[in-house]
Amino acid sequence: MTDVQTRTDNVLPTEEPPPGRSGTASTRRGVLLGAGALGTTAVLAACGTSSTNTNGTGFSNDPAPAGSTAAGGGTSTGGGTTGGSALASTADVPEGGGVIKGDLVITQPVAGTYKAFSKVCTHVGCDVNKVDGGVIICPCHGSKFSIETGEPTTGPATKALPETKVKVDGDNIVKA
Repeated sequence: MTDVQTRTDNVLPTEEPPPGRSGTASTRRGVLLGAGALGTTAVLAACGTSSTNTNGTGFSNDPAPAGSTAAGGGTSTGGGTTGGSALASTADVPEGGGVIKGDLVITQPVAGTYKAFSKVCTHVGCDVNKVDGGVIICPCHGSKFSIETGEPTTGPATKALPETKVKVDGDNIVKA
């Protein structure tokens, strides 16, 4: 047989919360909400950390000296037909590969054909950091892009890298 106690005289009295507080339930709720907000803030801050804006503008790892016209460490063509700045030397860009100069990835998909694309990945705005095996590689999430078209060959990126038209001027690659 089971004993069941039905007396209520041994129940502890409830305490009134201090003035300005509504009890321990809201205190726990406040702590949990605060912890959740702190965690969310940390995650969002980590996801948003980048040296560039997602629209492709921002800081450069290879800035030009103040007062120069050669962004990205390029050199002036010095009397070439365009009067512009060299983005790279043709000798610097391997056939079937490419180089990262300033804000651009300059590639040579086939001998004598040069292309230039933004170095800012279209997935979340990280800078691509390598050209290898005929693709441009983003280190953040593994997206890969064609050196010929800038189109993604491996996701998560779904949009092509924006292209900048270039041409050869002597031994230099310049904006067209």
